[in-house]
Amino acid sequence: MTKVPTEEDADFIEHLFTANTHDHILFFMNNGRVYVEKVYEIEEAQRASRGKSIARLLDLQQDEKLAAMVCVQEFEEGKFLMMCTANGTIKKTEISKYANYRKGGIIGVNIEHGDQLIAVKLTNGDNEVVMISQSGMSIRFHESDVRPTGRDTTGVIGMSLEKGDQVRAMEIVDPACTLLVVGIDGIGKRTPFDDPETKEAVYRKQSRGGKGVIAIATAVGVAGALSVHEDDEVMLLTKGGQSIRTKVSDIRCTVGRNTKGVRVMRLKDDEALLGISKVERAEDEDDGDAKPQAAE
Repeated sequence: MTKVPTEEDADFIEHLFTANTHDHILFFMNNGRVYVEKVYEIEEAQRASRGKSIARLLDLQQDEKLAAMVCVQEFEEGKFLMMCTANGTIKKTEISKYANYRKGGIIGVNIEHGDQLIAVKLTNGDNEVVMISQSGMSIRFHESDVRPTGRDTTGVIGMSLEKGDQVRAMEIVDPACTLLVVGIDGIGKRTPFDDPETKEAVYRKQSRGGKGVIAIATAVGVAGALSVHEDDEVMLLTKGGQSIRTKVSDIRCTVGRNTKGVRVMRLKDDEALLGISKVERAEDEDDGDAKPQAAE
């Protein structure tokens, strides 16, 4: 599990998964370095305990920050890690290449100067990927467009970006999910990957390296994007440390990409949305979530 703190130190669970004691957890840092720990090497704690900082668990180098986590049972052939950077680079490496790990970490991907790793996803070799940029553009392509390479490589262009733009998210396309994109101004839009009636792609498949299509029209930029199920809940965080938690089902789903979004979070004039994360619902929590409102 990892936690994302607000400025008020109100942590919430962002990643939760079931693991056996001999499973491996890969911790990917923003600089491309990866640390691997077996589950049994992580101290078991009581349900209500605070937990242990990742910085104390791993022998992190200076200025390293956690970018992604992946849990695997074994380093089997035929499974891949798809990695994405802020500058639009994407890299695919067979997970078996990470079997010979060291305590002090190994190179997971070479990151060019001025860039950073933002996402890592486990794929089966036949998945489709969608990348969403800060300007509201998105590109969807099959992972076969990315040739597998070794660990100590940089990758290839996944999305061509305009000057000043950056990739904010990368997700695996799941027909059972919808794509939720939320702007810095708190306006969000939830759209299926494929039209449930016509089965045509809402986010049409393209070749890797293009500029993509509009995912959301925004003048201020995208804060984050997630592939979500109907029964998921999300947490939105502001730069001022405020947060709001809402159900995905409360955010209207629209088929067209050019449709208007809804106000997922009402912000003060001097506030801006920092990011969005999926959260796990505790059994003893009650329903007190804010409802999204139609955008003006």
